[in-house]
Amino acid sequence: MIAHTSYSVTVAICSHNVLRNHQVGQDTPLSAIYKVVKTVYASPSRVNFHLDSKKEVETTPAYPDICFAIDDFDFTFDAVVLTETDHCYCVLLNALDGAAFPSEKDTNDSSSSNKVPLRVDTNSMKTKNSKLTLFSGFVSYQMVRDAYDAGSSGFGSLLSMGHSSGKKDRLYMKGPGGRGEVEVAVSGVVDQSKEDSGPFSPIISKKGFGLGSIVRKAASVASVAAKNAYAAASATSSSDEEMIPLKCCLMSITLPWEHIAYDLLFKGSPPVNL
Repeated sequence: MIAHTSYSVTVAICSHNVLRNHQVGQDTPLSAIYKVVKTVYASPSRVNFHLDSKKEVETTPAYPDICFAIDDFDFTFDAVVLTETDHCYCVLLNALDGAAFPSEKDTNDSSSSNKVPLRVDTNSMKTKNSKLTLFSGFVSYQMVRDAYDAGSSGFGSLLSMGHSSGKKDRLYMKGPGGRGEVEVAVSGVVDQSKEDSGPFSPIISKKGFGLGSIVRKAASVASVAAKNAYAAASATSSSDEEMIPLKCCLMSITLPWEHIAYDLLFKGSPPVNL
């Protein structure tokens, strides 16, 4: 069932106030400042990304955990940048379609022995609950910033920075109740107005995380995005501490297989709409 279900991940920047209001009253709409939706696939293998210029990838067994990896994370989430202290980094994993969501037609066919015919909505052959949220969590800008500055865990099981080849740019976040793990590549956005703007120069963060060589057009877009991020951060920063825009690129989500199977079978919680 897990392998024959479709999944998508939603990465969003939300206001902390909006999230707080949503937690108090579930009827309060949850809106995003910016979001990216990406199709992902369930795998019994874990992908270990090397966050250096070589961008090497290693695959290791993950079972009994199931891993949802984003191979092109640096490209897909290039514009996901936290630029205000009120910003929160949100991650959702949704099951959308497949074996876990049989159509009403399938349900009716399976009960065809019943003498009383069932009404079928021809406009929608899917069940009303056609989406299920398997993972949801968020962290504030300040939590990401503190871990980014410290380079070590300061939040127990919630959030920690990995130490890969001396670099401190890999962020691990535990889900609510310690369920599941999210792996994020975090880097400070360079102020392009203070850097050389050679067309083939890699973008390097303060922590030494390079995105590698990029083409001219991509370099131009990244330069504009970086300048906009710094402008937004400078305009909204009210403290003496320098406001550093933080780019957060989701690399993978890992969940125990039994939790996924239970949720797909029983669908106990309503989906999170973002």
